[in-house]
Amino acid sequence: MKISSYQPDQSGLAYSVGTTLDRFIKLKQSDFPFASGELSQLLRDIALASKIVNRETNRAGLSNIGGAFGQTNVQGEEQQKLDVIANIRFIRALSKGGEVCAIVSEEEDAVIDLNNKSGKYVVAIDPLDGSSNIDVNISIGTIFSIYRRKTPVGSPIREEDIMQQGTEQVASGYVLYGSSTMLVYTTGFGVNGFTYEQSLGEFFLSHPMIKAPESGSIYSINEGTQEDWNPGIKEYIDNCKVKKFSARYIGSLVADFHRNLLKGGIYIYPATKKNPNGKLRLMYEANALAFIAEQAGAVATDGNKRILEIQPTSLHQRTPLLIGSKNMVAEALQFSNKTEFSTN
Repeated sequence: MKISSYQPDQSGLAYSVGTTLDRFIKLKQSDFPFASGELSQLLRDIALASKIVNRETNRAGLSNIGGAFGQTNVQGEEQQKLDVIANIRFIRALSKGGEVCAIVSEEEDAVIDLNNKSGKYVVAIDPLDGSSNIDVNISIGTIFSIYRRKTPVGSPIREEDIMQQGTEQVASGYVLYGSSTMLVYTTGFGVNGFTYEQSLGEFFLSHPMIKAPESGSIYSINEGTQEDWNPGIKEYIDNCKVKKFSARYIGSLVADFHRNLLKGGIYIYPATKKNPNGKLRLMYEANALAFIAEQAGAVATDGNKRILEIQPTSLHQRTPLLIGSKNMVAEALQFSNKTEFSTN
């Protein structure tokens, strides 16, 4: 009997397909010896739900699931049909996986207690960010944060399990449904991006150890609200125009953040006279992206304080957000903090 050592085929027929998300998660599982595989499985559950939402998103124009659902969510925003579908899919995947004890969703008024006595994790999620762009075929996304519960496993869910600062996140990420579908996440050991290969039904590592440029030439802000901005923010944007920076604003937070993360830029959703506390949600939008930003070398602030250090006091708490390349955020703060902001 002949025995020979395996030697990888180096011919053109044997090109590498790449590292799948599942394999990457397994390789990195040693980073979390306390998790015993639960966090890894939780990330797989989120990936599975995102594949289903990706399928539904791609069918939106053919299956009458675009458009408004006819109800409003707790934010007072009109729900789109895909908002509801995505919410159902992610909650179902997280409930069946067995790792999660509670879910905070943009689409739900209250905390969802899964009555899972063995669940160690709490997930905060925006199932479908930018859903108003669905009907015009513009990129949308999913944003998620993962926390370890504070109280003992098996005991009832308590407020301290839910209302945690962003610094307590064990993982966060987003899925971008665009020209290609990408899942980007961090567990506190850098940021990695995976692109979905539809013919194989797998996410493959495409953007290892993402690092945000320290500076950039892109600014993203809704200039239609400029009359309500802090005068310092307005002065900063005018300065960007003097420097011939590019204005890029899609209206999907995930899409704008993703572009600026890779190319260098700043995203600003400031406090305004109409919304003095900002408009973006702290627990399932700002915290998740702030964790990713910091792991990639970028910065996230509400204009006065690091996003991850804000103590949430309500499930759907809102916050201003300045996030992106650290030099650009630093300059924006120099402008915005030198003027008084009146809400009168």
